[in-house]
Amino acid sequence: MNLQRCNNGHLYDSGRHSRCPYCESEGLTDEIKDEKINLVDEMDDDDKTVAYWSKDSKVDPVVGWLTCIEGPDKGKDYRIVSERNFIGRGDDMDICINGDSAISRNNHCSISYNPKERKFVMTPGSGNGLVYINNAPLYETKQIFSHNFIEIGESKFVFVELCGQHFDWNKEKTKDIETNKDR
Repeated sequence: MNLQRCNNGHLYDSGRHSRCPYCESEGLTDEIKDEKINLVDEMDDDDKTVAYWSKDSKVDPVVGWLTCIEGPDKGKDYRIVSERNFIGRGDDMDICINGDSAISRNNHCSISYNPKERKFVMTPGSGNGLVYINNAPLYETKQIFSHNFIEIGESKFVFVELCGQHFDWNKEKTKDIETNKDR
């Protein structure tokens, strides 16, 4: 596996893809070329080599969820992490909804969490199908809020935020909120 990072920061296997499968960008910035990508070989029970990537051994914590409430994957939840989360049917998508054939394989849309502003936004992607937020079509990036209903393909989801106004994984920001809560 030959892992590379595109200009937008996405990690992808350059042996399988000539361009980034998420944003179609190619090449690496000088800053990203210098970044260390830790590949570790381990032996499993079958004596096969297994590789994994670690971002300085830090966990990418959940910031929210999409839960399918109608459609082929009814009841399934999808984890949202900080910054951009590309949504599609493809296995290489951040949020892979493979049960609904009306959802584009690559980049039907994306949900992003901006940790500096503590806001979630949804952006239409390059897929053919539309996305709806609370029955309104999404034509450009729009802020989304907890318990918004989102329709993608033939599926309906409810969005639930963990991070935002009342909580963030950054302890300093959370302390500020806790001290202002009583005011």
